[in-house]
Amino acid sequence: MVTTKVDGPRVAAGLPWTSTQPSPWTTLWRVIGRLLLWGLLVSLVILFVYPLIWMLVSSLKTNAEIFASPWGIPSQLQWQNYAQAVTSGVLRFFANSLFVTAASIVTTTLISAWAAYGLTRTRLPMSQPILLLILGGLMIAPTVALIPLFRLLQAIGLYDTYWALIILYTAFRIPFTTFLIRAYMIDLPMDLDEAATIDGASRPQIFWRIMVPLCKPILVSAALLQALFAWNEYAFALVFINRSELKTLPVGLMDMQSRLLTNWPVQLAGLVVAALPMIILFLIGQRQFLRGLTEGMGK
Repeated sequence: MVTTKVDGPRVAAGLPWTSTQPSPWTTLWRVIGRLLLWGLLVSLVILFVYPLIWMLVSSLKTNAEIFASPWGIPSQLQWQNYAQAVTSGVLRFFANSLFVTAASIVTTTLISAWAAYGLTRTRLPMSQPILLLILGGLMIAPTVALIPLFRLLQAIGLYDTYWALIILYTAFRIPFTTFLIRAYMIDLPMDLDEAATIDGASRPQIFWRIMVPLCKPILVSAALLQALFAWNEYAFALVFINRSELKTLPVGLMDMQSRLLTNWPVQLAGLVVAALPMIILFLIGQRQFLRGLTEGMGK
């Protein structure tokens, strides 16, 4: 027996009653919508995860197995491919990328946070022109500036050094990172600054003890985006680094491919080593990353 809930006020008013129970067609469309949504999500997961799984499985094959059965399972796990990749220079490239990425994360995040703090929490006479000037950096394509930057770095003696990449990675990412952090800071209540000033706190103390803890989600988001950029950047690392002992992973893996010719399992082992840190980093900071982006972009 099916019972329906009667709309009491409508009956009392002399109006025809209506049932609050959804019709079968409404329920059917809801189920279809959920199935389509889950199908889309599963398809996206397969689309993004499958290449990583294929790369990991193929890195444990022999060269003959990759060409004979590209989507098959290796008959025996070839862990020596990773050892050969390490001896071929992947460990050195990894260390170079780690140093350059970590240094650029610190410099970009701190400078951008200070800039966003100055633009949102202090009264600058030229704040709007300064903001437009910083945001104008988003319009500069890095590849357009390769030739003048090459001559500049040679003139000041920074060509073929770690500092060449650290400075460039910082300079070209400050506009976007400043805009991102500013969007998060702009709606934080000014009462916090005023209360801290009354208590005798200086500007640096307000920044480090109040603003930085409150802006932790967006700072984590900015750091992760900078890590992803610096870790995978190729053009600057190719042009401004010449010595093989200073090359980062993207350029080093390309050189290793040319030296190894068709030894694809070793090449794929190097790619797994290159991809693993970013995957782990995003898994660790995914909550803060999503929170920072959603709250920052929504303001």
